Amino acid sequence: MPLVAGVDSSTQSCKVVIRDARSGALVRRGSARHPEGTEVDPEVWWSALQKAIRASGGLDDVAAVSVAGQQHGMVCLDADGQVIRPALLWNDTRSASAAQALITEAGPDGASYWATDIGTVPVASLTATKLRWLAENEPDNASRTAAVCLPHDWLSWRLAGYGPGSGAAGLDALRTDRSDASGTGYWSPSAGSYLPEVLERTLGHVPVLPKVLGHLQAEHKTPSGALIGPGAGDNAGAALGVNAGIGDVIVSVGTSGTVFAVSATPTADPAGLVAGFADATGNFLPLVCTLNASRILDATTRILSVDLPELSELALAAPVGAGGLVLVPYFEGERTPNLPNATGSLHGITLANFNPPSLARASFEGIACSLADGLAALTAMGVTVQRIILIGGAARSEALQQVTAGVFGMPVAIPEPGEYVADGAARQAAGVLLGKFPDWSLGAAKKITTEATPEVLKRYRAAANLAAIA
Repeated sequence: MPLVAGVDSSTQSCKVVIRDARSGALVRRGSARHPEGTEVDPEVWWSALQKAIRASGGLDDVAAVSVAGQQHGMVCLDADGQVIRPALLWNDTRSASAAQALITEAGPDGASYWATDIGTVPVASLTATKLRWLAENEPDNASRTAAVCLPHDWLSWRLAGYGPGSGAAGLDALRTDRSDASGTGYWSPSAGSYLPEVLERTLGHVPVLPKVLGHLQAEHKTPSGALIGPGAGDNAGAALGVNAGIGDVIVSVGTSGTVFAVSATPTADPAGLVAGFADATGNFLPLVCTLNASRILDATTRILSVDLPELSELALAAPVGAGGLVLVPYFEGERTPNLPNATGSLHGITLANFNPPSLARASFEGIACSLADGLAALTAMGVTVQRIILIGGAARSEALQQVTAGVFGMPVAIPEPGEYVADGAARQAAGVLLGKFPDWSLGAAKKITTEATPEVLKRYRAAANLAAIA
């Protein structure tokens, strides 16, 4: 019974699952928290990973491990392998002006160039824009940057025994996968290669970059002898975890909200709504991301002095459409649409609807409507939708399940609760060990069907347009 480990190093925490490589049966698990903030010392991730590994019983009996993690985070290393500055995370929007400059500098058809050659039109979350910000605002740190990697790359590197003091040989040992590389802005999913000209225009020079491994390739081992898989970006890991295939659209409601599909062909969206990422199986993962998801629910629970289950009950007690109350959830700016300086807004307030149930309902509907716009962007790119899979911590809420099915106007599948990203990483580790992805059955999905509510989405879009103008 060989065992494999999967790691999810997310914005909020680090989770480790240990599973049977052949059956997928869960053997044990562990977790540890990450600090809040949009820039973090990567050593905190390493410390959290060690705590989570210990809590899961260790890796000494594990034959393979893979790490999935938050995408886009900029980790800069000097020539000796030392971290130069705290990593800028995906949700750090200080590079918004750098993103716009990169589009403008590419010429009149700059957005088309980026969409075609890179797969994604620059927004503040992409690593390339953060490198441009670094070069403009911290030139000494930029000039010291000998290598650039992503959170999951760096953790896999540390698991292989590398770290500060590793020198040039250590930097050359950095490894990544195509799904996470495709979120940098300087690796092309369609070409399958890095684009040095983008690095010259952002960082000012071409640093050492992680080698992009095949989806079942391993070139390093842990000190205890476990194979280290290529890893994945968190969304690609989640797709692996729910065994998504072509035609499946995954809606994930976590710190961020994402809508992404498994596709056999790459996408290019000059409008910048759809990011043309790669997946962790050799296919592609066109994706729409919002900055505001479960934290909107967290904020609403604080305002109403309830917990999430109670918020869900309140929402289900309110009428569909929350009596006309509409929440536009741009609390932390927004990535889709690209409004990094926007703020949230509440519309349609009356004496009749300004009450806890309606506010609770409006918070769920605001999130679902924002994600429905993401689905519309995918279908506009020709993505086929055969099934909607709702995942993420907030997906356990009955209110979110019902509201999402209504707003999307189609049935929604809810997999058994689990650590989908960590499970996907574990499934990749099993594939590395066994030579192919195993078909794990981790529980039947629940199907949610409810009456479509197009009027809710129509009111939301009208309010969102006002927010964009403001």
